[in-house]
Amino acid sequence: MPPGWPARIRALAAGRLTPPVPKPSATVVLLRDGADGPEAYLLRRRGSMAFAGGMYAYPGGGVDPRDAEQPPAWAGPGPEEWADRLGVDPATAQAVVCAAVRETFEEAGVLLAGPDAGSVAPHRDWSAERAALEAHELSFAEFCRAHGLVLRSDLLGGWARWTTPEFEERRYDTWFFVAALPPGQRAAREVGEADRVAWLTPAEAVRGHAEGRYGMLPPTVSVLRELLPLRAADQALAAAERRTVTPVLGRAELTGDRMTIRWPGYEELTIDGQYPEQDPH
Repeated sequence: MPPGWPARIRALAAGRLTPPVPKPSATVVLLRDGADGPEAYLLRRRGSMAFAGGMYAYPGGGVDPRDAEQPPAWAGPGPEEWADRLGVDPATAQAVVCAAVRETFEEAGVLLAGPDAGSVAPHRDWSAERAALEAHELSFAEFCRAHGLVLRSDLLGGWARWTTPEFEERRYDTWFFVAALPPGQRAAREVGEADRVAWLTPAEAVRGHAEGRYGMLPPTVSVLRELLPLRAADQALAAAERRTVTPVLGRAELTGDRMTIRWPGYEELTIDGQYPEQDPH
C-alpha cells in the first residue's frame, strides 16, 4: 500500500477528509502485432511526477473543456452513439473521445485522424503541433481544421472506466480505450512525461508486474490481464464491442489497524493488512 494511503483512509473514515472531485480523463491502450502476439505501448512515468510517479501507464490525460465546445470534423460513431457506450451525455462523450485521440497524439505521436473517413494521416514530424496541444495553446479541433483532418472515432474501442478511490489525493474518472497502431505510423520513442517507453505483450507486462519489475496501478494491470486472450492487435476493437463499460471504484474498509481495499469485480487486486496508526519504532 502506498505510504500516504493509511492516514488518508483513516481521515476519510473519521469524516476529516473531503474527497476531491475526480477529473474526467481518457487513456488509450495502443496495440501492435509483434513476434509473440500483440504488444501494448507503455510509458514509465518519471519518478518526479505527482501522480503515479515511476509507474507504467498508457498514453492519456485530462479532458480539455474545449473538446466539448469545439468538436473537430468527425468520422465513425458520433457523440450520441459514444454516449450510450460510455454511459454519459453526448457532450461528455465527445470530450472524452477527443481527449483519447488528442492524448494519444500528444504523448505517443500516433494520430487517429486522417484526411477522410477511410484513411489516417501519414507519419511525419508533428513535434511542434504536439507541444502546442500539450501547452493548451491549441485545441484539437483547431489542429484538425488547420490540417484538414477528421477524427477517426471508429479506430477506438471503449474498454473500461475506472475512478480513483475517494481517499486518494488526486482523483480521475478515466475511460480506457483500445486502438491498433495504424499502418504507416510510428509511436514516439521518447516522451516528455516518461523516462522509458516499452512495447510489451500483455503476458510479459503482467508477469513483470507480479515479479515487481513493472510498477502499475490496478487499472493498468487489470486491462492487460483482460487483453491476454487477444492473438492480434486488430482483434481489440471486436473484443471491445462485447464489453460493458461500467465504473469501477475502489473502496477501503477500516477495522482497527486492519485495512482492506477492494475493487468490485476485481478481487485479485484486494489489498489487505495491518497498518498501525503509528510506527512503534
